[in-house]
Amino acid sequence: MRFFKITACVPSQTRIRTQRELQNTYFTKLVPYDNWFREQQRIQKQGGKIIKVELATGKPGANTGLA
Repeated sequence: MRFFKITACVPSQTRIRTQRELQNTYFTKLVPYDNWFREQQRIQKQGGKIIKVELATGKPGANTGLA
Protein backbone atom coordinates (compact mmCIF):
# COMPACT_ATOMS: atom_id res chain seq x y z
CA MET A 1 0.00 0.00 0.00
CA ARG A 2 1.23 3.48 -0.84
CA PHE A 3 1.37 6.28 1.70
CA PHE A 4 2.43 9.89 1.74
CA LYS A 5 4.49 11.00 4.72
CA ILE A 6 3.52 14.62 5.20
CA THR A 7 4.90 17.29 7.50
CA ALA A 8 2.58 20.23 8.10
CA CYS A 9 2.19 23.27 10.30
CA VAL A 10 -1.26 24.21 11.62
CA PRO A 11 -2.08 27.22 13.82
CA SER A 12 -3.54 25.99 17.10
CA GLN A 13 -5.80 28.04 19.32
CA THR A 14 -5.60 25.82 22.41
CA ARG A 15 -2.85 27.83 24.14
CA ILE A 16 -3.97 31.39 23.50
CA ARG A 17 -3.16 33.95 26.17
CA THR A 18 -4.48 36.87 24.16
CA GLN A 19 -6.69 36.88 21.10
CA ARG A 20 -3.77 37.86 18.84
CA GLU A 21 -1.42 35.05 19.84
CA LEU A 22 -1.38 31.78 17.89
CA GLN A 23 0.62 28.67 18.65
CA ASN A 24 1.85 26.77 15.57
CA THR A 25 1.69 22.98 15.76
CA TYR A 26 4.02 20.92 13.58
CA PHE A 27 3.19 17.28 12.91
CA THR A 28 4.23 14.39 10.69
CA LYS A 29 1.78 11.69 9.69
CA LEU A 30 1.24 8.95 7.15
CA VAL A 31 -1.69 9.48 4.82
CA PRO A 32 -2.96 6.76 2.46
CA TYR A 33 -2.49 7.57 -1.21
CA ASP A 34 -6.27 7.55 -1.82
CA ASN A 35 -6.99 10.03 1.02
CA TRP A 36 -4.29 12.54 0.08
CA PHE A 37 -6.60 15.12 -1.51
CA ARG A 38 -9.03 15.09 1.44
CA GLU A 39 -6.18 15.51 3.95
CA GLN A 40 -4.68 18.34 1.91
CA GLN A 41 -8.02 20.19 1.89
CA ARG A 42 -8.45 19.68 5.65
CA ILE A 43 -5.03 21.17 6.45
CA GLN A 44 -5.58 24.17 4.18
CA LYS A 45 -9.06 24.87 5.59
CA GLN A 46 -7.53 25.08 9.08
CA GLY A 47 -5.14 27.73 7.80
CA GLY A 48 -2.20 25.34 7.81
CA LYS A 49 0.73 24.95 5.49
CA ILE A 50 2.13 21.70 4.10
CA ILE A 51 5.90 21.79 4.49
CA LYS A 52 7.13 18.48 3.08
CA VAL A 53 5.62 15.49 1.27
CA GLU A 54 7.43 12.17 0.78
CA LEU A 55 6.28 8.89 -0.75
CA ALA A 56 6.38 6.15 1.88
CA THR A 57 5.58 2.44 1.61
CA GLY A 58 4.91 -0.32 4.09
CA LYS A 59 2.71 -0.51 7.17
CA PRO A 60 1.12 2.61 8.67
CA GLY A 61 3.51 4.15 11.17
CA ALA A 62 6.52 2.07 10.10
CA ASN A 63 8.38 4.99 8.53
CA THR A 64 7.69 7.50 11.27
CA GLY A 65 9.24 5.58 14.16
CA LEU A 66 5.97 4.25 15.54
CA ALA A 67 5.71 0.57 16.41
